[in-house]
Amino acid sequence: MSTEDKIKATAKNIEGKAQEAMGNVTGDPEDQAEGKAKQAEAEVRHGVENAKDAVKKAID
Repeated sequence: MSTEDKIKATAKNIEGKAQEAMGNVTGDPEDQAEGKAKQAEAEVRHGVENAKDAVKKAID
């Protein structure tokens, strides 16, 4: 996983957690849902990068 992509995915996860927490505090279900969606996107990004790493390792 490239460092830049890893940082971006981690930042997206943190952003999602913060937005979900804010939604929990304010009682805003839209913020809660958007925060969870951002966290899911970050998980997918991590999975894609991990798959790339596995393929690269298998080839090398």
